[in-house]
Amino acid sequence: MNTKEKIELYRKMLLIRIFEEKAGELFSEGLIPGFIHLSIGEEASSVGTCSALRHDDYIASTHRGHGHLIAKGAEPKFMFAELLGRSTGYCKGKGGSMHIMDFTLGILGANGVVGGGFPIIIGAGLSIKLRKTKQVGVVFFGDGAANRGTFHEACNMASIWKLPIVFVCENNLYASTTPVEYSLAGGSVAKRASAYGIPGYEVDGNDVLEVRKTVSKAVKRAREGKGPSIVENRTYRLRGHFEGDPQRYRSEEEIKEQMKKNDPIKRFKSILKKQGILTDKKDRNLIKQVKELIEEAVQFAMESPMPKPEDALNDLYKNPEGMFL
Repeated sequence: MNTKEKIELYRKMLLIRIFEEKAGELFSEGLIPGFIHLSIGEEASSVGTCSALRHDDYIASTHRGHGHLIAKGAEPKFMFAELLGRSTGYCKGKGGSMHIMDFTLGILGANGVVGGGFPIIIGAGLSIKLRKTKQVGVVFFGDGAANRGTFHEACNMASIWKLPIVFVCENNLYASTTPVEYSLAGGSVAKRASAYGIPGYEVDGNDVLEVRKTVSKAVKRAREGKGPSIVENRTYRLRGHFEGDPQRYRSEEEIKEQMKKNDPIKRFKSILKKQGILTDKKDRNLIKQVKELIEEAVQFAMESPMPKPEDALNDLYKNPEGMFL
């Protein structure tokens, strides 16, 4: 990778972090309805993975999807508008945090159902194969979703049909409140790949370059028609399962220790400084630029109108024959 590409990886990670910190702030002020699930601490997985993809490749996300979407190219202003329930949002304010999608970016949607992205990416993968477009589909999921039936069904189907899919597990050590050492038989999602006759890789999910390298290998295999792979990014979420989570299942000391050792942004910043790519001044300027972009995005969202009551059923049905009218 060249210097420009590395700086862009760092900028994208900053963009996700600052976006989510702001989202958490807006939620605490009662401006965002429902729940939001932040991926603070998991930025290397999102950015490293999506940097290995083409613009026309597909991703299926999760309930913790802001980072995936921004890494794939989603604009913060339309995302904030969606979070705030405004008509200028990606789903016109009707989807909220867990259901943002934009097909023009290859984003097939975040998903409020644990393991709900697997059937979607299987459909996308089969479509790619039938259309012979050489695209690739990536499905993000957590360690908890790896214990759902849809995971095993999807791995089996993708393998027997040699679909161009990469299964990216973001193992953040907790399935909601349940520690992975209790809930994950065998201790690894990647090791399950052998049961389906496909490659499985365990990766330091807090190292953006390592994630990019491994996912690129899996993407290349998929694009060449050799079938799917599983990439398990071992990472850690620094916030609760959801905003407001009391987090009685882990100690504050554990969180502080992970923040100190494994914060992906701090780790990558250290690498870039050692390589002479990032100076303190350039870092300050980047952070300033990203913060300004986020503030402008929030202002756009706050000034956007709420959806009209009469628009409630718009985009819900497709009736080319005028049925039900």
